[in-house]
Amino acid sequence: MLKCDAVFQGGGVKGIGFVGAVTALEKAGYRFVNLAGTSAGAIVAALLAVGYTGAEIKKEIMGLDYTEFCEGTQLVRFGTLGKAMSLGLLFGIYKTDYFEDWLNDLLERKGRTVFGDILNMSHFERNRYKFQAIASDISHKKMLVLPGDLSGFGIDPDKFSIARAVRMSISIPFYFVPYRLCKSLVVDGGLLSNYPIWLLDDGVNDLIRPTFGFKFADSKEEYAQAMKITNIQGYGKAVVETLLEAHDNREISTRRGDHKRSIVISADVCADSGKRRKIKTTDFNITPEESMGLFQNGVYAAENFIAGWDFEKWKRIYRRPKSDY
Repeated sequence: MLKCDAVFQGGGVKGIGFVGAVTALEKAGYRFVNLAGTSAGAIVAALLAVGYTGAEIKKEIMGLDYTEFCEGTQLVRFGTLGKAMSLGLLFGIYKTDYFEDWLNDLLERKGRTVFGDILNMSHFERNRYKFQAIASDISHKKMLVLPGDLSGFGIDPDKFSIARAVRMSISIPFYFVPYRLCKSLVVDGGLLSNYPIWLLDDGVNDLIRPTFGFKFADSKEEYAQAMKITNIQGYGKAVVETLLEAHDNREISTRRGDHKRSIVISADVCADSGKRRKIKTTDFNITPEESMGLFQNGVYAAENFIAGWDFEKWKRIYRRPKSDY
């Protein structure tokens, strides 16, 4: 059995692509030890940490209607004016209660709902918990690594709900109402670190097993052609997608070896019209056919990655003693 640690990028509804990649790695004999993620990546990482397999996760989310997660606040029933009021008063349009209940139900099936249920028992492990999530504390303008940073709020991390931590990590600004943690407003971790591969590997110390990153490909066409913004709705969407999709690129490009250990998944799928389109983070109306396309993209990306992966070679290149640089 091959072991690995894994970090999953935020990606909103595109997260089904991660499940395809996970399924391919498990088929190749890999088992996951420590996991971390942001937003949608945190969902997949949390489910793996409590014992779900890629095949089981696929069964649960393949036919998922993501619009069910967009449960409007009470003000939304008043239409456009209500949405504006919700944004002004609650800082978001949709609630995340339904999502937390859905995820907690899945965790209960494995009998692991709080972080104390997923402790690393081996003293050789650098990470206390098998799963960690990134969130953004916008009240204090700082990143939160959950559950560890909860102690700073006077909260026992061991007793904290895994589903609630993921709920914080997925709270896309403007779309979802921020989570109130004590006196702080907490939103999507993608604002500050959408691809936290640094969390499981400091980039210096030797590794006893590989740390794989799972991320979505950046489209060259997006850089060549600017997004057309003609109204406030388009402006808001552009702001959100920039915040959630443009982070960590500089960090990844400068960290030694990160690109070489990243499984890069295409978000381009064949739409119902027969034309190809790129799935965006906030495409909550994604169809089952498009979800399957993302899943297959994940499988393809992981299979190609595995075919060329050599952990010992990677270590020789990127984990040389400092004196050798």
